[in-house]
Amino acid sequence: MYIPLCVNIIFYAMDTNCYVAFDLGATSGRTILGRIADGCLTTQEVTRFPNAMYQLNGLLYWNIYSLFDHIKDGLRAVARMGVSPTSIGIDTWGVDFVSVDGDGAFIGLPTAYRSDITLGASKRFFDDVMNADRLYATTGIQHMDFNTIFRLNDLKNSTSIKNASKLLFMPDALSYMLTGKSVTEYTIASTGAILDPCSREVSAELIGSLGLSSDLFGPMVSPGTVIGTLLPSVSRETGLGAVPVVAVAGHDTASAVAAVPARTKNFAYLSSGTWSLMGIESPRPVINEITVKNNITNEGGVDGTIRLLKNITGMWIIEQCLKKWKEDGRSYSYPEMVSMAESASEFIAFIDPDDAMFVCPSDMPAAIDEYCRNTGQRVPANHGEYVRVVFESLALKYRMVLDMLEALAPERIECLHIIGGGSRNALLNTFTASAIGRKVIAGPAEASALGNVLMQARASGQLSSLDDGRRLVADSIEQAVYEPVDVDIWSSAYHKYKETILKNKQ
Repeated sequence: MYIPLCVNIIFYAMDTNCYVAFDLGATSGRTILGRIADGCLTTQEVTRFPNAMYQLNGLLYWNIYSLFDHIKDGLRAVARMGVSPTSIGIDTWGVDFVSVDGDGAFIGLPTAYRSDITLGASKRFFDDVMNADRLYATTGIQHMDFNTIFRLNDLKNSTSIKNASKLLFMPDALSYMLTGKSVTEYTIASTGAILDPCSREVSAELIGSLGLSSDLFGPMVSPGTVIGTLLPSVSRETGLGAVPVVAVAGHDTASAVAAVPARTKNFAYLSSGTWSLMGIESPRPVINEITVKNNITNEGGVDGTIRLLKNITGMWIIEQCLKKWKEDGRSYSYPEMVSMAESASEFIAFIDPDDAMFVCPSDMPAAIDEYCRNTGQRVPANHGEYVRVVFESLALKYRMVLDMLEALAPERIECLHIIGGGSRNALLNTFTASAIGRKVIAGPAEASALGNVLMQARASGQLSSLDDGRRLVADSIEQAVYEPVDVDIWSSAYHKYKETILKNKQ
């Protein structure tokens, strides 16, 4: 665990510069209370609550009303602490959205990005609307079946779209429920392949190609913009006053990247969790032969930056293995899982974490077995070998993506900052440092929540720049450093890994 160097996390009623950050992920959410004082950022977890995809008629949805109740519970808990927060901010995952009718009510529940309904959505768009190259040239966004633009194409004749006066991404929808004000925050909108990356506005031409109006979105706001204050009804329910609600970097990865504790510019970042998102910062969009070939995305960041990154399937594969083994009657703690992997044989097989067979199989270990057989490799013989195969493959995939990114960077990438929950995974971090042949700096684990707080502090005027925020984080947390070892062995494994990936694609 990464413990703040500044350990005073007692919040008092008269404290100023206290910020409430709601950090929502695909499986859970947190209410975090952050305070910046005396050159130190301290945080306290106030509540933690579950989030799960809601299955109905074979499709998966998000229960946004349950999330709203949990948010109000978090605000009540803050009020009971006697704290009067400076502001409130919300960050979530990307691409998913809510339809709002002319009376301001939601039309149904938002579809979850992992729902089977998204499978093949990109092909349907490319067949019916425009080809892949033209879409990428228009948006600079990596093609993934669950991108918002593909979903809009599938739903354009549905009641939820035809009757919509507004479409709100998840953090914007929850802020709307708090304030009654509808906005489109730039970083969250950039995940959906609907923006012109140069103007940073919704592409009217692109949305118009679906027979829809770009007026369904907006107004576009930048991170650090005050949306409004809590509605009187919400104030009464929670016991708080008219607290401002800030559009932070609404995409959780954008918030996490804002909190990278980098002291130089020549770094790459890896937001490690269920998804692994590896990238570099760029002052402008990069759309060229390299980014097209490697399906690299140009998502919005803080202070006008572009997050030039690649989405990689992360701990999802391990999570699904653990779920299957639990169903079979065997549960593992995190230390047990790591111990098994450390004791397992090295480099027995490699998988491509982003292969389609790992998207949502009913039996993840069986999917790994099938991939190994298809590529002429040995099938893992025990649970420890499965975990080691996944960890080694992730580390080698990170090497592959880092090579792509370095071809786009103005200078050599000196180190990799790993943030998010995966920054606590010492074994995977060790593998990653050796695979990429350079230093890995791990932490903070709660980067999204910290970035959320930083952008609220920007809105209040307490911080003036992205660099100021990053220095504050670096001065406030402990970081773990991993140096590469056995580089020649890992380099040899990397060549075998690339051969295996190529064989599977043939």
